[in-house]
Amino acid sequence: MAAKGASDGLSQDERDAVKQRAKELREQEKAGKNREAGLASVRKAIDELEADDKVLAEGLHAVVTDAAPALVPKTYYGMPGYADANGKVVVFFQSSAKFKTRYSTIGFQDSAALDDGDLWPIGFAVRAWTPAVEEKITELITTAVS
Repeated sequence: MAAKGASDGLSQDERDAVKQRAKELREQEKAGKNREAGLASVRKAIDELEADDKVLAEGLHAVVTDAAPALVPKTYYGMPGYADANGKVVVFFQSSAKFKTRYSTIGFQDSAALDDGDLWPIGFAVRAWTPAVEEKITELITTAVS
C-alpha cells in the first residue's frame, strides 16, 4: 500500500493524532470532569515533550494555573489543553516536534472570549518563553476566560 500524500488524505501524523484524540475522549469519559485526572494527563503530556517544547508547555501551564485556575487541565490531541466548566477546550499547546512544524503554537478555541470586531487572532507561534511572551499569553488567557 502506498503512503498517502498531503493531497490524498490524512498524513500518518494526522492519523496518529486522531487516534490519540479518540483515546483521550474515552479516558476523559471515564474520568468525568476530574481535575486530578486531567492534571495527571497534562503533566504526562508535558513530561513527554522534547526540551524546547517542554519549556513552552510548562510556561503555558504555569500561566493558566495562575491566571485562570477555573480552567480544567486535559489533553487535546495528546497535547496540554485547558477546558471551561462545560468541558470545552479554551486554550491548548501544540508541539513543533510532534507535528514537525517550524514553531510550536498556543491556540484558542471558539469558547475563548477573544472576540474583537470581525477579525482576531486565535493562534500564536511561540519560539521561546520570554517575559514578554508570558505577559502576552497571560493577557490573552485572562481575556479568554472573562
